[in-house]
Amino acid sequence: MDERLPAAPDTSLAADEATVLVPAIGVVTTARPVGLQADGAMEVPDFGDSGWYDEGPMPGARGPAVVVAHVSGPDGPDVFARLGELQAGDEVLVVTDSVTQQFRVTRTEVHPKDQLPNEEIWGATDQRELRLITCGGSFDASRRSYRDNIVVWAQPVGDA
Repeated sequence: MDERLPAAPDTSLAADEATVLVPAIGVVTTARPVGLQADGAMEVPDFGDSGWYDEGPMPGARGPAVVVAHVSGPDGPDVFARLGELQAGDEVLVVTDSVTQQFRVTRTEVHPKDQLPNEEIWGATDQRELRLITCGGSFDASRRSYRDNIVVWAQPVGDA
């Protein structure tokens, strides 16, 4: 058994939750659904948490599942603080309903927030795919936000 995985999957997960593990950067997080805000922007999870965009597939299901988390918060580095370090070939694991699915990072990119490749991120696919997203780039103090987003693409391994 892989020593980086919990001894047993978390059976306390709700039906709409997934545990996401990214061993290369030390991430173990439970992703819960997030939707859209009134202005049409995607909700973000609380600091210390991660979320999956519930207008799309849940992580591990067929389609482009999008998981988001903060890079930093009021207490310092947050869940996806090291997301930009991921490289092609790094492993991502998704645990749902006591089933572990393995993915491999195919690429990591940085895009200005207003120039995200939306069709690539949310476009239809019949495979189980992951997109991990957080803020990145330089911090705009006047707007109190980062200027860019880090986007990581991951594909299933085998019949994941």
